[in-house]
Order: sequence, then structure tokens, then C-alpha cells
Amino acid sequence: MKRRRGGSPESGCLRAWAAESRALAGRWQAARCSGPGGAAAREVRRRRGGFGELLLRMRGLPPALPALPLELTVLYNSLLFATGASDSAIQGEAEGIRQGLLRVLEACGACGQGLSTEELWQKVLQEVTAEELQAPLHRLGALQAAWWLAASRLGSAAGLFRLLSNAEDPERAHCSEGENELLYLLKAWRVPAEAASLPLVQSAEDLKEILCTAAAFLQGLQELEAGNFPTALSLLQEAAGGFCSKKVLAQIYTCLGCCAQRMGKPQTALQHLKRALQVDFQCLPALSHVAAVYHELGETEAELQALALLYEALEKKTPAAASSGPYFLIRTELLVHTPILASLLRHRHPSEVKYLLAQRCLRDGRVADAVEHYLDFLALLQEGLQQQVPLDGGSALPRIPEVFLEAASALEQAGRHQDAITVCEEVISRTTDLIPRMLRVEERLEQPECPSPGAGLAGGLLSQKKESLCCLAWRAAGYLHQGWAWAKLGESKEAVTQFSRCLGDLLRVQLYGSSVEPTESLLPEVEVLQKIRLLSLIGRGAQFLELGRHKEALLDFQHGLQILPGDPAAASYLVQALWKLNRKQEAAAHWQKFSQSPAGEDGQQEEQGRPFPLYLVSCLKQATFPHGASLARSIRDYLGTTSRDPSS
Repeated sequence: MKRRRGGSPESGCLRAWAAESRALAGRWQAARCSGPGGAAAREVRRRRGGFGELLLRMRGLPPALPALPLELTVLYNSLLFATGASDSAIQGEAEGIRQGLLRVLEACGACGQGLSTEELWQKVLQEVTAEELQAPLHRLGALQAAWWLAASRLGSAAGLFRLLSNAEDPERAHCSEGENELLYLLKAWRVPAEAASLPLVQSAEDLKEILCTAAAFLQGLQELEAGNFPTALSLLQEAAGGFCSKKVLAQIYTCLGCCAQRMGKPQTALQHLKRALQVDFQCLPALSHVAAVYHELGETEAELQALALLYEALEKKTPAAASSGPYFLIRTELLVHTPILASLLRHRHPSEVKYLLAQRCLRDGRVADAVEHYLDFLALLQEGLQQQVPLDGGSALPRIPEVFLEAASALEQAGRHQDAITVCEEVISRTTDLIPRMLRVEERLEQPECPSPGAGLAGGLLSQKKESLCCLAWRAAGYLHQGWAWAKLGESKEAVTQFSRCLGDLLRVQLYGSSVEPTESLLPEVEVLQKIRLLSLIGRGAQFLELGRHKEALLDFQHGLQILPGDPAAASYLVQALWKLNRKQEAAAHWQKFSQSPAGEDGQQEEQGRPFPLYLVSCLKQATFPHGASLARSIRDYLGTTSRDPSS
């Protein structure tokens, strides 16, 4: 006999299904409270199929109103297990909710085929008035909202809870102006009572609390990304007071710290980040942000301590602590996984932290520590670092040749000149085949008003030329460092050879374009090459002076001043070369002109424009003229003599 639509299945079947549902829920409740989270997670995988198989048997019969409360409860439990077993809110599982809603409409003599999920919910909540279906539908609605939150569809979730609130009390469906609507609707939603005959594997009350926390967290992250920091701070503070694990709470405090840092409140940021570490000492991104805040404050000692702790923690690779509380199938962390959160909670590779330690020590003049860290980093590189570290935009690592050059700079400053020469040789040998014989480059930045049809191809060629310029800069810098290292070893002839190789490499570049534009419009790569050329000319000129080749030295210093007129080091060396050539009147004239410049007699000059690469800093220091005071004294004595005796 055909069953009438809306008719009841055999009461025996219904009792058997209800008993099976209670047994499954009972075994799960016992398992989730009996041990740590790991044991409960294993139980999820074992129990997942039970509710799924029961649901399939129930759906083997046409939908009937008497069986629907049980069927919707089994669907709710089944979807919870599916989510818990996968550790993510699976969008595909939402189809199970859709099928449940269609069966509800079919049992009530209506049809929902062709409707979107939002339209389907609206039709069900407006047309299905059976009292016994309200609680199961509300619980299923909360589960649907969880899926929408996980997909960042906050508007859909708010619309659904507006419908749920309208169904109960239209007056509560409207929030006051300035209040967060989604949070208002979630808090206003009245959780349906749980019937003893229809046990749940996760209560709707717990689900509501998790939804409130996730909604505040998600919206806080959205506002943080949009730059609306006060609103973000308020929402993240709301989330911090919500229902979540210690791990998620630490993540929320980390985000609060980042928000405060962006608001220009570093001390408040440190308070939030330290709270994150107090809640979960394994929240290493918080420690990484602590180091960044100390760096911003200029507190190098505290920054280095934080980086050292971070490196030690990353090296230990402590396994995640098992949760001691009850296990929840839907948890806040399953619903919040946005790109900005992944960026803020990015875990650094140990090698990145080791590099940061090296770099910060070198910048702060802690040469011995810098050398130790750079050598550790180079050892990691030999172990296959390139396969371990994503060299993306979020990585702290510069290009590898630059790290080698920074290491050489640290070794030079530590007096380990031969080691510096060896490290530079590695850079030179590896970049040799990457540089074309001749490179013709527009020295200025082009800013076309509108892209031409060939802009893509032109951009590709420019990118390729920039890469060649980088390789050339690294190779030339290698020769530059070797030149200064040989000079420090007292090998002036070998130093001259290396400086000459550097200058010879730079002749491969043919620059074209106007030279009357401001320095800021120079390509950064071209500006670096010009600085390397200047430093190499000064270095070679200084060694020519040591060798008594004063005319050749004078030419180098003159060429240096053509590259950067008024450079204090080149100008001072030029005066010395003229003095040694017994062209004292010229030397005095140049010295007087130079003394009146902003650099003054001390030969110091603030670097203008873009900061130069860290690997050039030691060369800049070595190029400083060392005999400024004695040269000035000699010239003053000479000027004093000539003023008393004009004929001399």
C-alpha cells in the first residue's frame, strides 16, 4: 500500500530509530568527557558513520511529519560528526541541510526545488508552523549559520538569524543604530530546549556561544584588514570574552596586539601579546610579533631576547598540548580561517629567525654575535634551506646572495678578512653566468599615463633587466668587499685588482635617459650600482695612494665626484691626492670649498634618499676618509703661511 504524504512510518521503526539515536549520542557523550581531546577525536572518526547510516535508512521512506523531529535531529548530529571528523566546516555537507529542508516542505505539501538556500530557509520558516518542528529547525539553522560564517558569508548568517528571530518575536529582530547587527541577532536568538528523547551530540547553547565568538572574531579581522582599528579592537575584545579554546584565545590576543600596534600603541600591543603567551605559551606568532614591536620601539636588547626565545622554541618543535576540557565537534577555529588571520599567525621557519638575529646584531654593531648567527644560517643553507623556506612576500629573508654579502660584511668587521674573501668568492662564482655581456638600461623610472598594448611584454623585459642588474650588483659588491678585505690585510696590489674587477663589471651596464631628474626617480638597482662604483673608485684610489701612484688616485677620486658631487669621502681623498702631488694651492682651494659644504670638515654626511643595502654599510664606513683632522691642520698651516708671505 502506498504511504500517504505526511503519514507516519511504522511506530516500531520510529521507536527503533529513536533508541539507536539515543545510544549513539550516549556513547559519544561518555567518550568526549572521559579523556583528553585526542581520545575524543579518535572516537569521532569511529562514531561518524553511525548517524550517517541511520539518516540514510530514515530517508529511505517518504518524509512524514511525526518522524521529522527525529530525522532533523539525526541530521544535525550527523553533520556535527562530519565536521568534527574533517576538522573543517565542509561546504559540501551543507547539501545535507538543503535536503532536510526540502523533505520538510514535501511533508507539508509544499515544494522548494529551484530555490537558493537563503530562499529555501525563508520559505520553510514562514510556511512551516508545526510546533514540534520549530526546535529542530532552529538548531539546523544555527548549523547553517556556522557554515556561512566559515565561508565568510556574514550577511547570509545575519539574514537567517533575522528570520529565526522574526519567527519567535518580530520586536527582537531589530537592533539599535550603531550596534553590531549579527552579534545582536545571535545574542537575541532563543536557544530551543533540548528534549530528553532527542539527545544532541553538541548542545545548541554551546553552538550559539561558539557562533557569537566566531562572528566577533571574523568581523574584527575584517575591520582590522580594512584599517578600521577602533572597531576591530572592540570586536576582537568581544571575541576574547567568548567561548573558545586556549589556543584560539591566544590567537585573538595576538590579533589584538597587532591591531594596537597598527594604532600606534606599542605598549598596549605588548600587553596583549604577552597575554597571548600566558594563555598559550606555544603561540609562537605572538612571540614573533613581540620582537617586531620591540624593533619598532628601538629596544634592540629586548628584541634580540625575543628572537632568541623564538628560535629556541622553533628548534625544540614541542608537540601541541592535548586539550584537557570537553571536546566539541564544532569549534571556533573551524569557522575562522581567513587570509589575514593566516598572515598574522604565520609561523616563521627557524632559519628566518636565525637570519633576523644575524641582521639585527649587524645593524646594532654586535659584530661577534652577528658573525656567529650568519655562520649558523649559512650552515642551515647547506642543509637544504631552499626546500624548507617559502621565499614569499611574507618571508624575512632577502635574496640569498645578499645574505652571503651581509655575512662577508660581518666577517670583515670582525677582522676575519680571509673568511670574508672566501664568502664573497661564492657569490661571484654563482652569479657569473647570470649576467649578460652588455646591459642597456633606462636609468629612470617610467610612469606611463595609460598602458599600451605591449605593456605586458615591456614589463617582462624590465623585470628581466632588473634581475640582471641585481645579479650584477651582487657580483660587483663581492669584488668590492674583497678589495677592502685585501686592503685591510695590507695587500694593496691585490686590493687594486679586485676594485678594478668591480669597476670592469660595472662597465657592462649602459645607462641612458635624462640626468637632470631628481635622484628619487632613479631605478633602485641603478642607484645601488652607482654607489658600488663610487665606493670602488674611492677604495682603489686609496690603495693607489698607498702605492705612491698619486696621479692614478687623483683620477679615481675625480671620477667618484662625477658620480656623486660633494661626496665627503671622495672630496677629502681628492684634497689629499692633490696635496701629495704638491699641488697645494689646488688642494687648499678644494678644501675651502668642501669645508663650506653641509658635510663640513669632519667629512661626515647624512645619506640622502633610499637606504642602501645592509651589505654595503661596512664598505661605506671603510670609505670614510681617516686623516681629516691632520689634513685640515696641514692646510690651515699652509694657508696661514701664504697669507703672511704672498710670494710663496
